[in-house]
Amino acid sequence: MNYEEQLQSRGCPVEQTVEVIGGRWTTLIINQLLEGTKRYSELRNALTGVSPKTLTDKLRDLEKHGIVTRVVYPSVPPKVEYTLTVKGLELKEVIGAMQSWGSRWGSTDAAPHLRDGLEGV
Repeated sequence: MNYEEQLQSRGCPVEQTVEVIGGRWTTLIINQLLEGTKRYSELRNALTGVSPKTLTDKLRDLEKHGIVTRVVYPSVPPKVEYTLTVKGLELKEVIGAMQSWGSRWGSTDAAPHLRDGLEGV
């Protein structure tokens, strides 16, 4: 049984979600595509610090999982566009929840009085 089959057999929805969208660049790519269809170069420019190989690998993974569709237009140079599928658009709430949490708790300086005494929790 391969890893994906094992993951499905365990049935943990959180683990299954992390397997698909876990990782810094993957969630940031999805966040960009929630704004609409983007060309590869637009994604690369929007995601400061991502290497071309990493971006390509993550887009391929998202396509494999049915989160994005890739359309290649026969032109010189080739034009490639990425769009979220219906399955991918359903991640809007997940990304929105991450944005809300990050706005409230993401800063290391956020609400230090609430963290006091929570070291053992």
